[in-house]
Amino acid sequence: MLAGIGWSGGFGYTAAGMLRPDRDPMTSRLEQLCLDKGLKMTEQRRVIARVLSDSADHPDVEKVYRRATAIDPRISIATVYRTVRLFEEANILARHDFGDGRSRYEEMPSDHHDHLIDLQSGRVVEFRNEEIEKLQRFIADQLGYDLVGHRLELYAVPRQGKRNTE
Repeated sequence: MLAGIGWSGGFGYTAAGMLRPDRDPMTSRLEQLCLDKGLKMTEQRRVIARVLSDSADHPDVEKVYRRATAIDPRISIATVYRTVRLFEEANILARHDFGDGRSRYEEMPSDHHDHLIDLQSGRVVEFRNEEIEKLQRFIADQLGYDLVGHRLELYAVPRQGKRNTE
């Protein structure tokens, strides 16, 4: 039985990429991390940080750009690329390559989780399974190692006759 499967809650964007009307207009988590790390926060960086912080769908740079320009049309794609790279270098963003040729991003997770990627829709499902975690520690131990980290990505397609409703 898989435990903890599903989307992270409380984000400002739905899985379909629409801004939720109940999104808190206050400082986002990512903005606060930037401030805590002493990064200079221009208004355009703030917009990009909010878009990334509010995303539940692991967006690529082009998707971040579209969302950011919906808020501030003066933001250029180059600004988004530079800002994403800055946030990644500051360990505020995690970059993923889910095999589709695009780098995709999420806030640096505070809690470990793994990913299942739907190869037909591109949807990314975050999950945590304690049995998998125990097995990975067991394998490292059996091979004479102390596990200090890992990344698990499962690539899958929906079963025949099963329609994905999320």
